[in-house]
Amino acid sequence: MLQDIRENAQGTIAKIIIGLLIVSLSIWGMDAIVGGFSGEPEVATVNGEDITEREFLRVVQMESQRRLSDMERPDPAMLNEDQIRKDVLDSLIQEQVLIQDANAQGLVLDDEDVDALITQMPQFQVDGEFNRDRFVSSVRNLGMGVGEFREAMRKQYVVNQIRGGVMQSGLVADGNVAQLLSIQNQTRSFRILQIPASAVSDELEVTDADIEAFYDENSDAFRQPDQVDAAYITLSLGALAGKIEISQDDLEAYYEQRASDLAREERRASHILIEDGADAEQTMASIQERLNAGESFGDLAEELSVDTVSAKEGGDLGYAGRGVYDEAFEEALFALEEGNVSDPVKTSFGVHLIRLDDVRRSEVPPLAELEQQLRNELARERAQEEYAEVRAELADSAYAADDLAGPAEELGLEVREVAGVTKEGGQAPFDHPGLVRQLFSDDVLEGGYNTELIDVGDNVSVVARVGEYREAQKLALEEVREDIRRTLEARKTREMLERRADAVIAGLEKGEALETLNAGEWEQFDDQARNAQGADQRVVQAAFSLTRPAEGEPSYGTAMTHSGVAVIALDAVNEGDAEEGSADFQQLRTFLASLEGQREYAAYQQYLRSTAEVSRP
Repeated sequence: MLQDIRENAQGTIAKIIIGLLIVSLSIWGMDAIVGGFSGEPEVATVNGEDITEREFLRVVQMESQRRLSDMERPDPAMLNEDQIRKDVLDSLIQEQVLIQDANAQGLVLDDEDVDALITQMPQFQVDGEFNRDRFVSSVRNLGMGVGEFREAMRKQYVVNQIRGGVMQSGLVADGNVAQLLSIQNQTRSFRILQIPASAVSDELEVTDADIEAFYDENSDAFRQPDQVDAAYITLSLGALAGKIEISQDDLEAYYEQRASDLAREERRASHILIEDGADAEQTMASIQERLNAGESFGDLAEELSVDTVSAKEGGDLGYAGRGVYDEAFEEALFALEEGNVSDPVKTSFGVHLIRLDDVRRSEVPPLAELEQQLRNELARERAQEEYAEVRAELADSAYAADDLAGPAEELGLEVREVAGVTKEGGQAPFDHPGLVRQLFSDDVLEGGYNTELIDVGDNVSVVARVGEYREAQKLALEEVREDIRRTLEARKTREMLERRADAVIAGLEKGEALETLNAGEWEQFDDQARNAQGADQRVVQAAFSLTRPAEGEPSYGTAMTHSGVAVIALDAVNEGDAEEGSADFQQLRTFLASLEGQREYAAYQQYLRSTAEVSRP
């Protein structure tokens, strides 16, 4: 290779390139060369500032990974790449508009502040201390350099300052809060009259003509979709592990190796939780001052913690091991020494102060107790390498083969069969969208090829081929006659019950007695809240949708139930409590103010976006 380079460097083409470089340097200087290669193409320009293609592609990759991680069964083929690129570009333009606005307002973050933010981030810490290696590794995994990450932190922080300021400025009138709380706490008193389905069963009749007419009018509903019968091979780590024998000596050695992991450590914690609002930092500082002054942690938790359950116990959360709490909470708890209190810790629940009260470690269970579990773990561990090798061999073999029998025999696997797979899927493993899409692709369905090897789960891979294909066809009337009969019976029963209920209501409004209406007896429900458990929820919802009754005259309505229909007589509407000093009032006001702040911030963003000059190449 080196010799080829040396020989080509002496050739005519190389000499021409070198000559052009010399001319460029002599006329325009070094910047002509460096600048020509260093300029980055842009995907958009916002008020004269570029969004580079490199930044755009990096965020596209990150967003693609995020959407894959949100899938129950990650499948890159299910991603809409065009939509992702559009969404990312729109978000980058919006972000650039906000950053420019923050700069215009003079909001800046110096290098020391950026460093302080980074060193306090839990994801960059080891044993409660900032770890540079973890920081650099994490940033590189994001596809960024350290400088890029620092600049992104700087920009995002100042944007968040504006967002927080606007969102926390949301105001709501106490009168509106009181009105909404009164409606929310409202109760209603009503009666119901049950009319069961059996009351109209004697009148129910579904004829053959009805069935045939329904079949003709809804022919698309009885069309059987395209189907294939398929053969497939499943390769799984579990199956390979099941064939591996683990000796007693290996088991005992593995037990000794795992001993430290098998001894479970649990920590007993207490906490004080406050809401993460505008005054959270000040409130937390006040709590810390009171603790330093000697006040009891438990007393302060009982007085101030919004976690009302643990507050009654002085903030005590009991014992818990890893994997129970929020990640940030867990990191802080397991970094504490017994008896110490953490710095404020932010989670999705709010801001915590955490005290470590006790640590207990369980003894390592005897080998006999864990034998089967450890055998399985060790077998799966040893099967990992074999699984990777066999998977690669199966992918290559199935790609080149005209059937599945050859690859299965070659690798000692079993060919299985499944019938009636549609484009909507079938029984496992054909409930995986990627595998089904491959099965119905032109190459596999019409070309007679095997599918690619598809990973349908953790360490489970499948390759398949079509055996028989059946085009969509309309089911015969006799195949669906009884299904149609049941559908029509249910429909007609509902219609007759509704007519019966309407007749009862008409009679009641005329002042007729229940006895003359042959309608049973009333069942009374007093002061029922919206979430009342005493009555069918469909009845409660219908009762709360009725108009307020006039004096001495109930409002009537109906609700279908599992057993029939209920006639509802709404007798009274009782206004709910809306005391301004109550906890419910304060909580609702905070919630509504937050919604208003979000609305105002959305409008602010839209204004900035609409006034920005944006160009896209």
